[in-house]
Amino acid sequence: MKVTGFSFVRNAVKFDYPVVEAIKSILPICDDFIVAVGDSEDGTEELIKSIAPDKITVVPTIWDDSLREGGKVLAVETDKAIQALPNDSDWAFYIQGDEVVHEKYLDNIVAAMHKWKDDERVQGLLFDYKHFYGSYDYIGSPVNWYRREIRVIRNDKRIHSYKDAQGFRYDGTEKLNVKHVDAEIFHYGWVRKPEAMQKKSEIMNRYWHNDEWIDKNVKKRQEYDYAEEHRNLYPFTGTHPQLMHERIERLNWEFKHDVAKNHYPFKKWLKLKIFELTGYMPGEYKNYKEI
Repeated sequence: MKVTGFSFVRNAVKFDYPVVEAIKSILPICDDFIVAVGDSEDGTEELIKSIAPDKITVVPTIWDDSLREGGKVLAVETDKAIQALPNDSDWAFYIQGDEVVHEKYLDNIVAAMHKWKDDERVQGLLFDYKHFYGSYDYIGSPVNWYRREIRVIRNDKRIHSYKDAQGFRYDGTEKLNVKHVDAEIFHYGWVRKPEAMQKKSEIMNRYWHNDEWIDKNVKKRQEYDYAEEHRNLYPFTGTHPQLMHERIERLNWEFKHDVAKNHYPFKKWLKLKIFELTGYMPGEYKNYKEI
C-alpha cells in the first residue's frame, strides 16, 4: 500500500500557519508528499522544502486572486496538488495548513486504509474534528462547527476539491462514499497571534467576499479581538499532539472564556441537547455519504 500526503499553502510564515506541524503530523505514514505552494512573499516555499526534502515535492502555483466567491480559489489550489499525485499511490491523505493529527491516531488511520484499500466502494475516510478558538484551551461547540470531514481519498483524479476546499466530490458533483475512522483532526485555524489573525481575517475574506462586503463587515484594527468575536466554547481537557507543544509554549497572548456566557437560539439549543443525549445531530449537513 502506498500513501501520498497532499496540501496547499501560501504565505504560511506571514499568517503564522502551523503548516510544519501539519505536514509532520502525517508524514510518518506517507510514502511521499505533494504541496502546492502558492506565490508567497515570506519564504514559504523554502520552509516547506526544509521539512523533509527526501519526501516532499513542491508544486509552485499562482493563485487566481480574481476568484472572490465562496473560497473557490482554495479548491482550485487543492486540485493542483491532487493532479500531481503519483499514479501508483493507493490513498491520498489531505491535510490543510492549520490542521494537525494527534500521533495517537496514526495506527488507526493506517489500519483503516489497509482494511478498505481493495473495496472500491470506499472512496474516502471520514475524520472527527476538534476546532480550537482563541487559545489552545477552548474548542467550539458541535452545533457551530462541522463535526466531521473527509481527509483521506482514493487516488482517483475524478475526485475534486469542493467549494472552499472543506471536502470533496466525485466528478465535481457526487458526494463520496466513505467509512468513518476512529481519529480526529485538530483544527487550529482560529488560534494564532492576534495580529496575525487580524491579517488573515482581512486577506482571506477576499476569497469569499467583494470589497463592499469586507469594508462593511471586517473591522480594521491592529489585532483580532477574540473576546469580541467569540462563539460558544468549551474547555479542552485532552492532550495536544506532541508536535504542537513547542508552539503552545510560545503562546504570548491571553484569552479566557466564561462558559456561563454560552448562549444558543432555541433550535440550536435543542439540537445540542439531542446530540448530547443520543450522539445524533438533527439537520446536520453532511458533505459525504457514510456506507
